[in-house]
Amino acid sequence: MFKLNLKIALRNLWKNKGFSLINIGGLAIGIASCMILLLYIVYELGFDKANKNYDTTFVAYTNMEANGKVNSWAWTPGLLAPAIKEKFANVVNSSRSSYPYPSLISYGEKKIKNRAIFADPSFVKILGFNFLSGSEAQALQNINAVILTQSLAQKLFGNENPINKTVKFDNTEPLTVEAIIADLPENSSLKFDYIMPWKLYEKKQTWIKEQGWGSNFCLTLVQLKDANSIDQFNATIKNFYTQNDKNADNELFLHPLAKWHLYNEFENGRPVGGKIDQLRIFLILAICILLIACVNFMNLSTARSEKRAKEVGVRKAIGSSRKALISQFILESTLLAFIGTVIAFILLEISLPYFNNLLEINLIIHYNDYKYWLTLVGLIIFTGLIAGSYPAFYLSSFEPIKVLKGFSLKAGSAFSIRKVLVVFQFVFAGCLIVCTVVIYQQLNFIKAKPIGYNKGNLIQMAAQGSLQDRKKIELLKQQLLKSGAAQQVSTLSMDLDQGGNNTSNVSWPGSNPKESILFNERGIGYDFINTIEGQMLQGREFAPEFKADSNKVIFNEAAIKAMGLKNPIGTVINYGDTKCTIVGVMKDFVVESPYQKVAPTIFYPAAKNSIGVILVRLNEAKNISSSLAQIDAIVKDINPNYPVDRRFVSESFEEKFQDERLLGILSNWFGGFAIFISSLGLLGLALFMAEQRKKEISIRKVLGASTGNILTLLNKDFIKLVAISNIIAFPIAYIIINNWLSAYEYRISISFLPFLIAIGLSVLIAALTVSMQSIKVAKANPVDALKYE
Repeated sequence: MFKLNLKIALRNLWKNKGFSLINIGGLAIGIASCMILLLYIVYELGFDKANKNYDTTFVAYTNMEANGKVNSWAWTPGLLAPAIKEKFANVVNSSRSSYPYPSLISYGEKKIKNRAIFADPSFVKILGFNFLSGSEAQALQNINAVILTQSLAQKLFGNENPINKTVKFDNTEPLTVEAIIADLPENSSLKFDYIMPWKLYEKKQTWIKEQGWGSNFCLTLVQLKDANSIDQFNATIKNFYTQNDKNADNELFLHPLAKWHLYNEFENGRPVGGKIDQLRIFLILAICILLIACVNFMNLSTARSEKRAKEVGVRKAIGSSRKALISQFILESTLLAFIGTVIAFILLEISLPYFNNLLEINLIIHYNDYKYWLTLVGLIIFTGLIAGSYPAFYLSSFEPIKVLKGFSLKAGSAFSIRKVLVVFQFVFAGCLIVCTVVIYQQLNFIKAKPIGYNKGNLIQMAAQGSLQDRKKIELLKQQLLKSGAAQQVSTLSMDLDQGGNNTSNVSWPGSNPKESILFNERGIGYDFINTIEGQMLQGREFAPEFKADSNKVIFNEAAIKAMGLKNPIGTVINYGDTKCTIVGVMKDFVVESPYQKVAPTIFYPAAKNSIGVILVRLNEAKNISSSLAQIDAIVKDINPNYPVDRRFVSESFEEKFQDERLLGILSNWFGGFAIFISSLGLLGLALFMAEQRKKEISIRKVLGASTGNILTLLNKDFIKLVAISNIIAFPIAYIIINNWLSAYEYRISISFLPFLIAIGLSVLIAALTVSMQSIKVAKANPVDALKYE
């Protein structure tokens, strides 16, 4: 029986090639869209789960109440890891590590700048890396040891055996390669290329040992015996900082490593979402696109009901049961789903490189993974059942006597269901259009918003090697200005577009000791304001003619407002253990997120050990390429042992919009696919209506109706459906987009424009789609429809 049904299904597909192509095309696009979104979702859900002990490993977080809210971050005191391991029996292991930072490592003449971290020996035990060579048990015990990833070892040593070879860190520290580990998965929150011992970190950064419980500067990982008791454990350690130091009033809690990437946003000290919200949107998008493809199949199949009616009547007359007919139609839809999936695979392989480049990841199809094939088979069966269910039950319900005497379907319940299906398709399409327009409006609004400085023609270079010496920096500045390649040069403690260190250890006359204000702190050099083309609102900036500026500070206007100072210039404050005088107030400029308010910031004169980057304002009168070549040559001459590490501030600033840009592009693409498939569904309904009304149309033509009259008549009903779709879609879209915008302090007001664009597009698409079929019917010869009447 199966063989016979398969033959009939294949014959029907071949006989109705146009119908089959439209159906298969719609299903293929729907399945391909669904598959690529599911691949991305699985990739994101797999973050940090390649680590051996991920289910019992937690990231230590600090809660600090400041600026009227609770701030949560994964920065903790260096004293925490050993203390929590010693205090609690439930802790198997705990470790400290620095956050990854690009640093120079060299072997012979090969000098490479890669991401480095310093960590305790327990770090590798907790995360359970795959050791390709060397001993895990002895890892990071020796102060002059280093662990390399496989790719870095290959770059440095080629085909040589790297074990026990000596490399140099930062051109100064000789390190012995003691182990090679496999490269970390791309979906890992901690990305690094080599690990050095924490003891070496303490040796190079002598301030570390002096830090107490109020200094948060490292990442702490904690592995528990019983992860199920995490809520109880968090309640126990909540006041752990205060228990060790009465002046440290921050709170501690552990956050699961498996949720670190997905649940990275906190409110009042508790995780409230983050990346997981975006994944939920993509999952809904994947399901809805697949359902739209299935609805499209239903509409096209039932549109052909009159042609299939006699087949059903004959088969029932010769003894076929309704169950057998349902099986036949389900088999046809499953066969179409299978063919669509094969084509979807081709589309997927073609489009994956584009999406990988867009997402800056490496999504791959795991052909050797049985779970992938099980999911694929499940997807085919699900699509076949959903797409074929309504046509199967509808077509198999025809009565043999009626259809064999002459089939004539009235616009009854089945017709209404088809309308509901089309409305569902356009509700989803309308929501996507509105949401996509608002996403781009928000993105353009933030990009156009003044950021407080001029990021154009501004580059920042890492201050490394000789460039950490003040005399060398002064020499570099003189030569850059003399060459004409640069207009201004200054220094900064860290990248201009990244968050600096934070402190709440600031007090001033009239400050409330019970109210904590968190200040972003940055060290700046001379001519900083001129170099970034910022603005001083009051006072002055640091300058070489003022010899006593070591105990002077500058605040931004957000800080002065938070402090409540009316006349800030000349005010003496306590900054840590030092008394400092405010000499200037700088206009706010965007450092971290352009979507949030600028944080209160304190600027101090950059000391020798606090210079992180050199800022260079290019000479606009000169060619950029030649200026960059001159700058590289000068830097290389002054600092020959280090590669030139520079980038445009505008390029790194653009990275702040990555999530919103990605969401907009994906909504754009998949919204386009959804609209295209919906148009096919509308075409199915147009085919059905034209088939049912062809005699009516012919009579109207005989009575003198023009082609324009008939087109208006046929399009009117569809425009009504689109209008109903928009009425349903707009409130849903408003709720979704308003909820999305609420996460941003700087956001647009939702206007009528996105809704007007959605109305215009949906009406235009509906009119064009329906008119394709309507024109054909309107121009048909009336004799063909009426000759048997």
